[in-house]
Amino acid sequence: MSNKKNTQIISPSWGELEGKLIPAIIQDATTKNVLMLGYMNEEAYQKTLETKQVTFFSRSKQRLWTKGEESGHFLNLVDIKNDCDNDTLLIQVHPVGPTCHKGTGNCWGEENKSNYGFFSTLEDIITERVANKDTSKSYVASLFSKGINKVAQKVGEEAVETVIEAMDNNDELFLYESADLLFHYLMLLQAKGFTLKDIEAELKGRHK
Repeated sequence: MSNKKNTQIISPSWGELEGKLIPAIIQDATTKNVLMLGYMNEEAYQKTLETKQVTFFSRSKQRLWTKGEESGHFLNLVDIKNDCDNDTLLIQVHPVGPTCHKGTGNCWGEENKSNYGFFSTLEDIITERVANKDTSKSYVASLFSKGINKVAQKVGEEAVETVIEAMDNNDELFLYESADLLFHYLMLLQAKGFTLKDIEAELKGRHK
């Protein structure tokens, strides 16, 4: 079964917007991070649709400007959405290289990386505590100090406990053991040198 998205692009009513520039919010189609804000007139909009590379009207240059025309860091078009007031565009892209001219992932000085909410926070906490190696105060550091076999063994134990609770009727205990399993699995991923991003890539590769 195909997973291709059927995109419906609803164009702004340029007759009503004649001579005006409208904001174009640029969002990474994969990470969902906002990368930058630019402005478009009808000509820039049409060129974006034709070339599949995002083109703005540069207020400083006073001309059409395709992002990446000098740096090679293009914004390849994925999707365009027009907002409810017909005066702002949300444009999803696959960026080639950093978006900001200063070399950062977006124009707010941030890295454009996938974020998995609190799971990403847990990954950062695990990384920090492993680096600190304070085995007297940190359970994470203490378990890591015993080697990868111990980390893997703990994941196995938590998996068994989760399965046992799944076959019972105590949902609270099932969720408790599931949280333990996931936390220790994040530890095992790091012990093997991987992150959730690697798991995401593997699953995406399987999705046909």
